[in-house]
Amino acid sequence: MGLKWGIEAGFGGLVFGVDEVGRGPWAGPVVAAACCLDPERIPEGLADSKALSAARRERIAAGLDRVAIAEASVEEIDRLNIRAATFLAMRRAVEALALQAGPPIMVLVDGNALPGIDFPARAIVRGDSSVASISAAAIAAKVARDRLMTELDCAYPAYGWARNKGYGTAEHQAGLARAGVSPHHRRSFAPVAKLLG
Repeated sequence: MGLKWGIEAGFGGLVFGVDEVGRGPWAGPVVAAACCLDPERIPEGLADSKALSAARRERIAAGLDRVAIAEASVEEIDRLNIRAATFLAMRRAVEALALQAGPPIMVLVDGNALPGIDFPARAIVRGDSSVASISAAAIAAKVARDRLMTELDCAYPAYGWARNKGYGTAEHQAGLARAGVSPHHRRSFAPVAKLLG
């Protein structure tokens, strides 16, 4: 059935949903998305992005017209830490969407903490499975990051990123042992740092 326009209706204005993907992988950026849904055109099948097939995520993402994608690089993750880099990516996504759609009356962020944005905001635990605009943002972010990691796999095929998206699978671990650390690995993450000595 999918998520419908719910909590967003209570704010009576422009509402952004925000989520991120890629906090846990050993490689690649963390990617955030901000999404503003039209209450008359809620995509069918919205749900927790992890519960949807890749094909379903692609279809939903293709139908989103007010969405902004942003990232924090591997270098920023290593310099700031993953939590701060995640918040940076979220802020960038919100700022980009505000330029595109106008300033929001409320920003709904998945999780239990806010990224320090300049608009009214509310953190919602498990928002990606309960709030339509957050779910849409999570789907958009995952589709964008999955595409990026698949592209990086072409240049760095040793690690299996097209399949594991940079997460610490046995295949990725074996690739690291065999090929060493790439420019896209997070050097501050323990398995990578260990290889670097």
